[in-house]
Amino acid sequence: MSGTHAHTVGFTRDTMIPQADPPMTSVGAIGWAHKNLFSTWFNAIVTVASLALIFYVLAMIVPWAISPTWESSSLSECRDILAAANGGESGHGACWGVIRERWVQLMFGFYPSHLHWRPVAAFILLGVALAPVLFSDKVPAKLLYFTLAYPFIFPWLLWGGTIWAPLSVAAGFGVGYLAYRIVSAVAGDLLSVLAGVVAALVWWLVLSGYVVDALAGLIPIGLEPVQSRDFGGFMLSITIGVVAIAASLPLGVLLALGRRSDLLIVRYLSVGFIEFIRGVPLITLLFVASTLLNIFMPPGTDFDIILRVLIMVTLFATAYMAEVIRGGLAALPKGQYEGADSLGLNYWQAQRLIIMPQALKISIPGIVSTFIGVFKDTTLVSIIGLMDPLGLTNGIRADTNWNGIVWELYGFIALVFFVFCFSMSRYSMYLERRLHTGRK
Repeated sequence: MSGTHAHTVGFTRDTMIPQADPPMTSVGAIGWAHKNLFSTWFNAIVTVASLALIFYVLAMIVPWAISPTWESSSLSECRDILAAANGGESGHGACWGVIRERWVQLMFGFYPSHLHWRPVAAFILLGVALAPVLFSDKVPAKLLYFTLAYPFIFPWLLWGGTIWAPLSVAAGFGVGYLAYRIVSAVAGDLLSVLAGVVAALVWWLVLSGYVVDALAGLIPIGLEPVQSRDFGGFMLSITIGVVAIAASLPLGVLLALGRRSDLLIVRYLSVGFIEFIRGVPLITLLFVASTLLNIFMPPGTDFDIILRVLIMVTLFATAYMAEVIRGGLAALPKGQYEGADSLGLNYWQAQRLIIMPQALKISIPGIVSTFIGVFKDTTLVSIIGLMDPLGLTNGIRADTNWNGIVWELYGFIALVFFVFCFSMSRYSMYLERRLHTGRK
């Protein structure tokens, strides 16, 4: 080169480039649709086909559901109203008059009309009792005392009778605890627990009846009794569902622990119970409860049919709940158990403080799925003669005024069940977010 040198000129921008708006295809509704519905050509085809199917279904359902038949009193009157609305021709639409006329029966069955306030109060108080359990961080902690008392208030409101009966049942737990404390002072834990259970059973099966009769004669306080045959509708389904769900969770925890126990007799009994119950259809257990169970009872024993159903449905739900919780226990790493041992905790302390809270947190989706399944399975009681909502539809359709009504009744029942089950599902998702079950 002829002595020339290349020169490099440095340049630094002294002004910022104006911020540009993001592309229309990446923000807002258009961005969401592009990302979730039209991200690929296959997703676009599926989206268009799904929207066409939804539109086709709604085009048939919506005109049928929007029907001016709410005030009708029979199927023939519904047809006349639809024909008049269609210019004299045969109209197509739902006959909602049957829901207006029979919704009370679908809700309460044959429960005396002047006592409807009692199941309404029972289910409102159920929400109050569940609040400390479901939303412990948003309600006063003292409300938990009402939650503990509610299992004794609930049956008294529904079935009525003397107030001393539920108080006597509650006293049985006090008798059992007192016996446990007395025996624990001189014996081991196992013997103390057995003493408490035996004392409670003796109180409930032998002494309680005499005490209740004596107190009822001296201080006759109570509600008008209602027979179980008057129960029906959604009141019956909710009653069975609530009792089975509330009882199956703690029993399922004990059964899951029993299946993982080092004691052979406890483990084999737990495995045998779980496998037998899970291997038998629920309808078979209900037939056993309604027919065969009385054969094994002493002559003259009056074992309430709803109580028998409650026991069988609870046992059925307990077996499935135990397997769900066992899966949560198996999912915990071994280090959690070793950490509990290193802290010097005994078995029950480790389960209560470290192991079981994590296992239940992992098992939330399975637990709620079991709850939803149990609640839907309450419709099976119609097969053994109990008048749940599906059982009541047969009597309603047998009425000459409503003979031929199908979709309206089943649609209303499906809607109510959907509301309850969808609410449980949403609460499950809320609880998972609150407990951060998906975070490491």
